[in-house]
Amino acid sequence: MKESFVLRNVKRVTGEALDLVIHEGKIAEVTPPGSGRGPRILDGFGAYVSSGWIDLHVHALPQLDPYGDEIDEIGVKQGVTTIVDAGSCGADRIGELAASRAGAKTNVFAFLNISHIGLQRIDELSNLDWIDSEKVKHSIHKYKDVIVGLKARISKSVVRDSGIEPLHRARSLSEETGLPLMVHIGSGPPSIEEVIPLLKKGDVLTHYLNGKANHLFDAGMAPLPVLTDAIARGVHLDVGHGTASFSFKVAEAAKRHGIRFDTISTDIYRGNRINGPVYSMAHILTKFLYLGYSLEEVIAAVTTRAASWLGKPELGRIQAGDTANLTLFRLCVEPTVLVDSEGDRRMAEVRIETKGAVVNGEFIEC
Repeated sequence: MKESFVLRNVKRVTGEALDLVIHEGKIAEVTPPGSGRGPRILDGFGAYVSSGWIDLHVHALPQLDPYGDEIDEIGVKQGVTTIVDAGSCGADRIGELAASRAGAKTNVFAFLNISHIGLQRIDELSNLDWIDSEKVKHSIHKYKDVIVGLKARISKSVVRDSGIEPLHRARSLSEETGLPLMVHIGSGPPSIEEVIPLLKKGDVLTHYLNGKANHLFDAGMAPLPVLTDAIARGVHLDVGHGTASFSFKVAEAAKRHGIRFDTISTDIYRGNRINGPVYSMAHILTKFLYLGYSLEEVIAAVTTRAASWLGKPELGRIQAGDTANLTLFRLCVEPTVLVDSEGDRRMAEVRIETKGAVVNGEFIEC
């Protein structure tokens, strides 16, 4: 829906106050506070505004169980204007996800699972016959406006006896198609020392803060050489919190050693949205404020950095002439219990709360 209105009395994360004039779906003007003119005024009452939040790791095919959910439930209703499905679908069902974009308000992209069955079962790489290169390439050609990369879940419960071979095949498919990989890490085997050297510049390493035995830090909680080497060659670090992939202790160790996230993502689906420990993007961002990162760093991880990885810088800026994709939020001073994937509980004094979103020019209250 193309709307014309003014977002009045909002502020950037830097504290700069402004009005945003939205006309027929685009940002028409960025003006000093109180000066914007339009047929409808929406008073932001001093809320923060950023470019629309981007979640680089979600599961958005509602028919899948357990790893599925409705697009807008994990998108605009949470203040997230763009989601990237992280391999829910292989070649067999990517068409369903692509078709569902038409009925959703949220912007949707996807990593294509290299297994053609996708998450129809949770050991989708245990049978190498399910990795069909021709089906992968056909899907990429047919849905090139949707697919932004390839997904390979490389952990024991997924690959079973296939070992590291699925990742070698994913690497070959990446080379053939020119698309980067998102690689999920978890319990071994394969060992983390086998997995990480196969990732290249621009590939996404998701779940890098997990607390499983096969994680990226040694017994003294210093980063392993395979992690620092990966960072040096340009591998992209993505949080991918999820039900089982975020540890406060590991995240604190990472911060102590200067291992910084590139993007913060939720790995959200129906179960961990309703029952935790994910709940929402705002809840996950609150955890990183608790860890001592600045608001600017935290918001950049779901705006400019995510947009840059996608190759869509317009999604990560507030600039006249761009389609209006924006997130409004507040900082609430209120004790909030935070729980990681290990059951470790912390108490935050400040939490992030979303108030609304503008997606493709339409205002949606959260």
